[in-house]
Amino acid sequence: MWIDRFIGPRLTRAARTRPVVVLTGARQTGKTSLLRRLFPRFHFVSLDLPSEAEQAEKDPQAFLARHPRPLVIDKVQYAPGIFRHLKVVVDADRERAGQFILTGSQRFGLMQEVGESLAGRVEIVEIEPLSWREIAAAPGPWSLERLLLRGGFPELYEKPGLESYHFYRSYIATYLERDVRTLLGVASLRDFERFLRACALHSAQLLNKADLARDVGISPSTANQWLSVLEASGQVVLLEPWFSNRAKSLVKSPKLYLSDTGLLGALLNIQTEEELRKSPLVGAIWEAFVFAELRKRECARRGHWSINFWNDRRREVDFLIDRGGRYQLYDSKWTEHPSTHDAASLLHLEETLGPGQVVSRSLVCRARNRYPVAKGVNALPLDQL
Repeated sequence: MWIDRFIGPRLTRAARTRPVVVLTGARQTGKTSLLRRLFPRFHFVSLDLPSEAEQAEKDPQAFLARHPRPLVIDKVQYAPGIFRHLKVVVDADRERAGQFILTGSQRFGLMQEVGESLAGRVEIVEIEPLSWREIAAAPGPWSLERLLLRGGFPELYEKPGLESYHFYRSYIATYLERDVRTLLGVASLRDFERFLRACALHSAQLLNKADLARDVGISPSTANQWLSVLEASGQVVLLEPWFSNRAKSLVKSPKLYLSDTGLLGALLNIQTEEELRKSPLVGAIWEAFVFAELRKRECARRGHWSINFWNDRRREVDFLIDRGGRYQLYDSKWTEHPSTHDAASLLHLEETLGPGQVVSRSLVCRARNRYPVAKGVNALPLDQL
């Protein structure tokens, strides 16, 4: 079963206007399937094949001669040497749009190569796992609890019989073997998996690398390196704080999130909806889910996301989106009936920002309908996010 992706129109527009398009995202988010469906006339080559990757790296001129344009190069991170040659080919016919589409799941190294070789020639588009609205097209029904535990990886909805917990156990194992060994050459995968679980326990909290290192028994420098790998491969997301000149006591540390709640639940060993409802971490899981939905919405609209949180050490607003100097504010609450008390942080931040600066204030919760909670603050159900 195919599920239409909201990011599809942005990809097709990019291919009509830019010589090179780069599609990035974590493993198994559907990059390859989406490109095959959207661009059936493009030639396709995957550098997952060692022979193709070796030629692309060591003899990129012969590789590009074998594969005519327009061309999709899947998993281009396995041959960083090809980027300089792509620049030469593109510059020979600079006005021609849609020459190459590149995919990669190791964002930092990929972006470094793109920035050095293809600056001014490329549009970068991020893809996230399936959003709630995309999943709504799949056979259901999907309760919120089931949705949180199943996560957003397309294969889980293409094959409804797959057990999500076992899917994520296999995902963790293959991810550790492929990406971690490739990027780091980690000797102890067991320690790295423990580090991944520690990140899950600290999800939706201010990042403290010293605490993470101490929990796993590794050095802070190793924790910093491993965290960079998790972020580069799309497994964790760091949410940066928003700063204002009006408040000097704002926190400076980012918040740490697991990128997908299905993976988060598996790492926390939550297997059933009942276990989720009774878990003391359900609020943090819901916050991670709301953050993911906001990222997916922004990526579909703009090709990337730009979201912050706000914390003045007394109150916190989970998510702040800047719209040209005016702000959308969101707090996540795992409740069906938020109260005026739940709206206090949103109202406090609005007062801090000043009159006319805030466009909307929302409590994203499990309410069935949108309704006012306090002056200017609405309870917002998921389907209206």
